[in-house]
Amino acid sequence: MPYHVKSTGAMGTGTIYYEGGDSWTQTYADRKQFSAEADADAIKATSETRVIKNTSGVVCSTYTYQLDVYKNSTVVTE
Repeated sequence: MPYHVKSTGAMGTGTIYYEGGDSWTQTYADRKQFSAEADADAIKATSETRVIKNTSGVVCSTYTYQLDVYKNSTVVTE
């Protein structure tokens, strides 16, 4: 049973589908399909970590966050 990841486009522009890499598409046929739900869940859980350094290059802080497109996404079974 295939799975895919969908989300809401920026500024409420409609449904978008995960296409692969960092790409999303509004075309349903171009969505990436996963054979395992765990693989789709891993995409939904995508986060980024930022490192803040001072002018000397010493790490002052790091933080991890999730982009809205991933945070608001849903794993769908077909």
